[in-house]
Amino acid sequence: MTETFKAACIQNSATPDVDENMEACSRLIRAAAAQGATLIATAEYFSGLHTEDGRIIPVAFAEESHPVLPAFAELAQELEVELLLGSVGIRAPDGRIFNRSYMLSSDGKIVARYEKIHMFDVNLGEGQMIRESATIAPGNTAVLAPAAGTQVGMSVCYDLRFAGLYRTMAKAGAEILAVPAAFMKVTGQAHWHVLNRARAIECGAFVIAPCQFGTLTGGAECFGHSLIVDPWGEVLADAGEGEGFAIAEIDLTKVADARQRIPALTHDRVFSSPRFATPSIAGA
Repeated sequence: MTETFKAACIQNSATPDVDENMEACSRLIRAAAAQGATLIATAEYFSGLHTEDGRIIPVAFAEESHPVLPAFAELAQELEVELLLGSVGIRAPDGRIFNRSYMLSSDGKIVARYEKIHMFDVNLGEGQMIRESATIAPGNTAVLAPAAGTQVGMSVCYDLRFAGLYRTMAKAGAEILAVPAAFMKVTGQAHWHVLNRARAIECGAFVIAPCQFGTLTGGAECFGHSLIVDPWGEVLADAGEGEGFAIAEIDLTKVADARQRIPALTHDRVFSSPRFATPSIAGA
């Protein structure tokens, strides 16, 4: 197993134009590979996205006709890198869209698919309401993808707030947790860094978290700051706010070291549901 390698997170600002987004991300992937990255991840909906009246509307195709998949499979093969396609829109049978993430091997084969489980249905205040479930169909299965000689726990964006998902994947063998996102700026400023660092610390795992930046067509602003975090919670790379990528060396021996120092994954105990104490009556 290769224990040390470079990973990179691609940071773009997607438009509704698929060709434009593919060109931008291909260029950035090539640049990251030129700097030695062999596991490269793109953001959520990197290939096409806009919003409309609080609804999230990714550019979507049936999987068999999606232009992104053959193009990036060919790129992975050409550059001899593993590519995590953070997510693309895939048409679902009920008329909605799956928010689906793909892991591509260095020979261009799809080795894992994951559909985002948790839907971003929120009220951010000041009239900013987002209802992801209005257009997106949720998945229901956690997925580990083989990559970089280990297992990568797959997730997307809002999943980041559900710690149990990552703990489950870490216990199943994930040493890297992937969090491709289009995190909103208002929540990203408050929570993005601390949540990614918390998931890394809780699980004793690396986190690779590519995130879109900039204002989407139709409104909503993405935070950027694509991150690579080590198992002790140290931020190894932060892409800031513009187009580019975060790149860092991943040493998988740090996973075993962190889990040996604080073996919290082995310390779970069974406990009963909370109960409400009955107030005592004075003088009884």
